[in-house]
Amino acid sequence: MLTQTILVTGGAGFIGSNFVLQWLRREDGTVVNLDKLTYAGNPGNLETVTGDERYRFVQGDICDRKLVSEVLQREHPRAIVHFAAESHVDRSIHGPDDFVRTNVNGTFALLEVARAYWTGLGEVERAGFRFLHISTDEVYGSLGPTDTAFSEAMAYAPNSPYAASKAGSDHLVRAYQHTYGLPTLTTNCSNNYGPHQFPEKLIPLVILHGMQGKPIPVYGDGQNVRDWLYVEDHCDAIRTVLARGRVGETYNIGGRNELRNMEVVETICGILDELRAGDPVMPHSQLITMVTDRPGHDRRYAMDAGKIERELGWRPQETFATGIRKTVEWYLAHEGWIAQVTSGNYRRWMAKQYAM
Repeated sequence: MLTQTILVTGGAGFIGSNFVLQWLRREDGTVVNLDKLTYAGNPGNLETVTGDERYRFVQGDICDRKLVSEVLQREHPRAIVHFAAESHVDRSIHGPDDFVRTNVNGTFALLEVARAYWTGLGEVERAGFRFLHISTDEVYGSLGPTDTAFSEAMAYAPNSPYAASKAGSDHLVRAYQHTYGLPTLTTNCSNNYGPHQFPEKLIPLVILHGMQGKPIPVYGDGQNVRDWLYVEDHCDAIRTVLARGRVGETYNIGGRNELRNMEVVETICGILDELRAGDPVMPHSQLITMVTDRPGHDRRYAMDAGKIERELGWRPQETFATGIRKTVEWYLAHEGWIAQVTSGNYRRWMAKQYAM
């Protein structure tokens, strides 16, 4: 018999941990978090719920079919929410093997175990079960300045090993629904930002370097455009899709905040000028340093989120102005968290990635 439990994969990462925290605040039922705890998985993100009887953590790899099967049989979840993925484009350029293993092979393994579990359920339970796969706008490729935003009907055109591996996982999820009837849902989101994001990504990196008076690296000419989505809005959209989404459908999730990278960096510098007037370099914009563009850098992403807005009634609540201020304030208030995640391995990675 199904319980009100959900299984979350990758729930110690940035988006996954925010989702677990939001779920426990707003929903009933237990969350079982299966996470391998790679460099970006941080159990400290969830320290506020470690004593909650509705939260359970299992350390493990989604490629481990035996372990995942045991968790499903023990917990009897009504849904799997699949975040677990390697997600950083720069790392995929330097080492694509991990991305194919986790994003493609891992999703395949999870689908196989989920299918076996779902097949063994009773008729009513099968009808209520959901497999929700979290993906990215990067599977659609790159847009020109005047191109229309990505829709769910857009042909895939991934341009990085990361994007290609996520495209592969999306296709597998679609195939398992079409071929086997597994009740899947897929969401493709734009660039997320907010608390607990590992500081290899643009926004936390700018905040961290600005606080420390270090050069703030900006790729190329800084004119690459992204649609920015506050992570709490994203998590709310995922809960909406899980509750009301149509089986087999894909939903794009965007923040309606298209901005050039340089605009993002300059906005953060302005907030830091206001909140940290005693920092070693003022104004913080003096730290902006242009660095060689990364290979195959997509020029523009933009999401058409009209489908989820029309069909499910979801809309983002945060503007970029409100969301980015909350984000900067969170990082300023959690310097201990920053110190914990920025280990020697992190510093070596940054030195390698942004070598002048």
